[in-house]
Amino acid sequence: MKKMKRHEFGRTGLRVSRFGLGCMRFPSEEKEAVGIVRRAIEAGVNYLDTAYVYGNSEVVTGKALRDGYRKRVVLATKSPLWSIDAPADFEKYLDEELARLRTDYIDIYLLHNLNPGNWDKVRRLDGFTFLDKMVAKGKILHKGFSLHNTLAAFKEIITAFAWDMTQIQLNILDEYNQVGIEGLRYAAARNVPVVIMEPLRGGFLAAQAPPAVAALTEAFPVRRSLVEWCFRWLYDMPEVSVILSGVSSPAQLEDNLSIFSSEEAHSMTAEERELIRRIQAEFGRQKSVGCTACGYCLPCPSGVDIPEVFKLYNSYQLVKPNPTDVFMYKNTLMPTGAAADRCTNCGKCAELCPQGLATPELLSEAHREFLQARMP
Repeated sequence: MKKMKRHEFGRTGLRVSRFGLGCMRFPSEEKEAVGIVRRAIEAGVNYLDTAYVYGNSEVVTGKALRDGYRKRVVLATKSPLWSIDAPADFEKYLDEELARLRTDYIDIYLLHNLNPGNWDKVRRLDGFTFLDKMVAKGKILHKGFSLHNTLAAFKEIITAFAWDMTQIQLNILDEYNQVGIEGLRYAAARNVPVVIMEPLRGGFLAAQAPPAVAALTEAFPVRRSLVEWCFRWLYDMPEVSVILSGVSSPAQLEDNLSIFSSEEAHSMTAEERELIRRIQAEFGRQKSVGCTACGYCLPCPSGVDIPEVFKLYNSYQLVKPNPTDVFMYKNTLMPTGAAADRCTNCGKCAELCPQGLATPELLSEAHREFLQARMP
């Protein structure tokens, strides 16, 4: 297997691998997670993405970067804006992250998810001055932001400050959703490198593809998995600097390493692009909820396991009539108090959802349809 290529990362002077290791979905076994990080680095992956709110991800990543591995990577993590109430909180949490990651500096420090509330907080508490001060102190080297927001909001934010990079959601189903390809090109035109998150919609694209999509990929002259087609569609675009993949097993890592070993911009043929358009059309025929299982909506005050409800609902919609998902909902989620019938319509989940989902209404719809469905 060939070593990962390195690419210029905007004005930063950094050279990064196109494949970035997303550290949000590590396996629960710490030794296995550490092994995944180190194997990725040894294979040439040098961009690591974590965050304060990703459970114990920063702690595990810090352990993986001992024994000289830290010097071999570009480490990115994020400020927990939800927990910040005063200007001093910015540096307080950064110092905690440095301790968790066992490092003296962060290569790229992002303001996490600049939704409307977080963006207002950054301006009100002067997060810009904080970033500049941390660069002066050497605690961070480069300044960035991530977001799930509209294209208009993205353009406002990216022109409001001297950012070194940005991170957006983009995949074959989100070409025109959120920031989309127009936002990608808007950033690239300003020499702001773009890191892609949710390239597989939290695994949804790989796990819940309708049978017609499999038929399309199997009939194509060049045999590739849907996962590879999704990554290929992204790295075909020269404006894409890094594509994050949230690896949760050694097998997934090896598959990604193989896919990215030959990555190249402008590599797709006209026939391959037409295949992607046909795959997009097949997904568009399915009724589904655009939940990526990020967990930002949790814990629900009423105990509803929102991502699990939507996971079952999406699965049920894609393969109806399939009674397994109905059985799981009625016999597992409902008896444990984690089903959508416990929703009180408080709206907190909708406020926190990076996808902008009308979560209470969708929960009600899912519950109603599951109740009407036949049991196995």
